[in-house]
Amino acid sequence: MTLDPNKIWGLLEERLAAETDPVVRRNLELVIAHGKAEATLDLDGVLATLCPNPRYVAHSSPDLELVNPTTTEGVRAFYQATIVDTDAHRIEHAVDRVIADRTGVYTEGVIKIAYPGWVLAHRGIEVDDPDAYYLYVSRMAIVWPVDPETGLLVGEESWAEGDGFAGIAERKISLDEVEPVRV
Repeated sequence: MTLDPNKIWGLLEERLAAETDPVVRRNLELVIAHGKAEATLDLDGVLATLCPNPRYVAHSSPDLELVNPTTTEGVRAFYQATIVDTDAHRIEHAVDRVIADRTGVYTEGVIKIAYPGWVLAHRGIEVDDPDAYYLYVSRMAIVWPVDPETGLLVGEESWAEGDGFAGIAERKISLDEVEPVRV
C-alpha cells in the first residue's frame, strides 16, 4: 500500500494545460496552489488562496464546527488542529474527475490520509501500535467555489462516501511507503 500526495494536483495540472479561458485557468491554478500549500503545511499559502470571508462545508460532518469554519482564523484553526497538530498531513487525493468553469472547480477521487496510531487511539479506535500510521480511505468530492469579487477561493465544500475510519486498524502504512511531496 502506498500514498502519493502529488496525485492531488496531477489531473488538475493536465486540465490546466488544456484550458484556454483565462478565468478558468486562474480557478484551476488556485486549487493547485491550495493543494500544494496544504501538502507542504504552508498555512499562509493555503490562506492566500482564500477570499477574506472563507467558508468550508463538510457535508459529511455538518455539526462539527471545527471542520466547517467560516472565518480566516477558523480555517487556520481547522488546518492546525486536523493536519498539523495531529501529524496527519500525509494526504493523497487521487483525483480522477475535474470539472472547471468560470465559477469554480469540482474535484473527485479516492482520498487516503495517513493517521498516527496515537490520534486514532485518542478517537477511540483500537490500534496495535500507537507509533505506527494507518490509512483512512474514502471517496471524496470537493466543490471549490470562487468569489466573483476577489477572484479567490471561497473555500471547500466536501462530501465523503462512507466511513473512511471503518477498518482503519487493518490498513497500517509505513512512512517509507509515502512518496515525497514534489512542488
